[in-house]
Amino acid sequence: MGELKITHIDDVAWQEVKAQQHGDRRVSIWEKYLEWTPGLMVLYARYDPGMLVERHGHRSDHIVYVLEGEITVGDVVCRPGTNIVLEQGAVFGPIEAGSDGAFLLEIMMGDPRAVAADPDGFRRLLDERGVIPLPNPPMETPPWFAERTDSDLGR
Repeated sequence: MGELKITHIDDVAWQEVKAQQHGDRRVSIWEKYLEWTPGLMVLYARYDPGMLVERHGHRSDHIVYVLEGEITVGDVVCRPGTNIVLEQGAVFGPIEAGSDGAFLLEIMMGDPRAVAADPDGFRRLLDERGVIPLPNPPMETPPWFAERTDSDLGR
């Protein structure tokens, strides 16, 4: 029989998962993991203004719903109420958070690891913008996930 789980967002701590230096500003992605099992990840994400994410895909189906602020995915501006469906094997991006940042609800049904789609293009974009990628901050992960390496995570 299945298990019922109820999680309130206020009961989960923010984790910084990606960081960049934009001039004199540190810009990050912050996530709250509401559910993280081998078959399902549900997270609430906060993108600081101007945060850049490389063009990538995931090893599972992935849904992104824009709650507040905006992100630009490729050349499409996604405002609150926008639903993005990324089937396993599809790619999207680069992603850029708007001037007020963004709050997103993300759901991944399966392996959440990212797969880079254009690392050279992303390096050029960072160089053009004068953005310096910073080392990935340490993350708290579920015990079953802790044994995977950064390369397993697409980091």
